[in-house]
Amino acid sequence: MKSEFTKERIVAQAPGRTCLFGDHQDYLGLPVIACAIDRHIKLVATLNSARKLVLNKPDINEKRIIDIDEEIKYVSKGDHLLAALKILQEYECIPNSGYDITISGNVAINAGISSSSAVVLAWIQFLTEAFGCNAPVSRELISQIAYEAEVAFHGAPGGKMDQYAIGLGNIIYLETGDALSYEMIEKPLQGLIVAESGIPKQTTGVLRELKENALLAIHKVKERVPTFEVGNIDVTDLPKYLNYVPDDLKIYLEAAVTNHDITKRALVEFRMSELDLEHIGALMNEHHRILKDYLHITVPKIDDMINGAVNAGALGAKIVGSGRGGSIVVLAKDGEQQLVVDALMKAGARDAYPVNVDKGVRIIEP
Repeated sequence: MKSEFTKERIVAQAPGRTCLFGDHQDYLGLPVIACAIDRHIKLVATLNSARKLVLNKPDINEKRIIDIDEEIKYVSKGDHLLAALKILQEYECIPNSGYDITISGNVAINAGISSSSAVVLAWIQFLTEAFGCNAPVSRELISQIAYEAEVAFHGAPGGKMDQYAIGLGNIIYLETGDALSYEMIEKPLQGLIVAESGIPKQTTGVLRELKENALLAIHKVKERVPTFEVGNIDVTDLPKYLNYVPDDLKIYLEAAVTNHDITKRALVEFRMSELDLEHIGALMNEHHRILKDYLHITVPKIDDMINGAVNAGALGAKIVGSGRGGSIVVLAKDGEQQLVVDALMKAGARDAYPVNVDKGVRIIEP
């Protein structure tokens, strides 16, 4: 709803996220299981008299000024903050006062835990809190606007996982297709660890390459079987459909179908009254094998980290996100996190730390 008065100070907070199941699935409209984690981007805004949004990002030594009286005529590719501001005009969320804004946090940058999406969601949460909106402001609305700003606005190759995992919080099973739906999994998941490789992930190039190859493989099947939908086939039917795909594309179809099957089996486990952490860990290992051996998105250091975690007794470990760098997520036995963290650091991780499931983007002041 529209704000009735100007707020002197607003603090918005958005978590990072990790993907438990479904990496390289959301851009195909297939489901993912992801969770928000308690590493945060915090946006602190203080009212000023300059009619300007003065942004300071000390973590990356970047400053920016947005004049609220200037019409937004052009949005550069990758300028997600301005894209969000433009999109929000459709919701009558239009700045009418200036703020001095500091955006900082402990979500590692370019590490596969969605620091950039966390910034965008904190920004949108702040804007709707400061300047109102002609629609009820829900976490789902904020997630949708963030997706439009980061992906749809410029036709970027990503999916919806990052925005909805951070926006909705907790553990979620997310159907990422056009008929978006989600299921909240409000169960404790003890023993999660994130480990950073220190190698920057290669988001846009990797996503575009793998998405194009997967879609081409699916298209080849559709030429022979017009009713084919990758999300509807059983993994046992895969050999039949591989006959319709050129040899150089078979692996992409096989990865899509197999990873989808793993995600479905993981959902069955998450729906149980009590979680079988050993089974969830084994499914994480199976998922990682597909990402490593089929999609080739790991690098030697990531492989060393995975092996170090598993050898130290971790139940499961997998690379996260676009890959070829970034981070991994590990499931350790509760109480053995530090043992696994030490093994990860010994294996070459830049940093490793236990994480808890977070409740999502929110206003923490006022």
